[in-house]
Amino acid sequence: MVTFDVTGTLLSFRGSLEQHYLGAANKHGVENVDSTKFADAFNKAYKETSKLHPCFGGDGMTAKEWWRTCVIQSFRYAGATTMDEKTAEMIFQRIYSTFGSIQAYEIFPDALPFLKWAQRNGLVCGVLSNADERYGDSILPMLGLTHDELQFQLFSKDMKIEKPDARVFMTAIQTAQPFLDDDELVDPTHVLHIGNDFRKDFEGARCAGMHAALLDRYSEAELADEWRRRGALVFRDLLDVVEFLGRSDCTLG
Repeated sequence: MVTFDVTGTLLSFRGSLEQHYLGAANKHGVENVDSTKFADAFNKAYKETSKLHPCFGGDGMTAKEWWRTCVIQSFRYAGATTMDEKTAEMIFQRIYSTFGSIQAYEIFPDALPFLKWAQRNGLVCGVLSNADERYGDSILPMLGLTHDELQFQLFSKDMKIEKPDARVFMTAIQTAQPFLDDDELVDPTHVLHIGNDFRKDFEGARCAGMHAALLDRYSEAELADEWRRRGALVFRDLLDVVEFLGRSDCTLG
């Protein structure tokens, strides 16, 4: 069995944060936003909203309400303090629509070939993502990643827990069971998790007893070296993972 993170592992953002957010603001005449500070402003708002409303609000609020809070606060931190409520809502709606479409995402070219290879070798594949349900409802299917390729899809919004919590990874094992031939619960040591975050993906999976690998999708040499020093298997892409598994003494399926 193989589980995956989503963003930075199977797909990437198309365009920059500033392009999407500030572009939407400019469409509605808001120009008093410091573009050099916007990434920091967004990160601050994201962390604050996550702390106040974990797991994208869980059962307490919709994902759309969560993102409305985060997006509008991002602009305030970046200098748009006089933006009126009507303008803020129009900007948010434009941004929210963009990030619910393929306009903001692109699939890595090796993702589908890897998943087809996994199918041929009898591997059940699924997604474990700290994200809201829109990934499974619209974004992944629009990019060609359906339940045929990813048999199960788990998102923190629905589970109300997030990686690196080991319960996320154990939930994956339980959810995958109907897709497996064996009636017995799969051993965590028979699962490989692939992601791009040391704490959330590597440490989380290892704490659950799984194997784990990280992808250096953006050629960040220093970061990848640090991951290796801390004991992680690091690959450039999923084709490297296939090559590694082919050389390894492991049984697939």
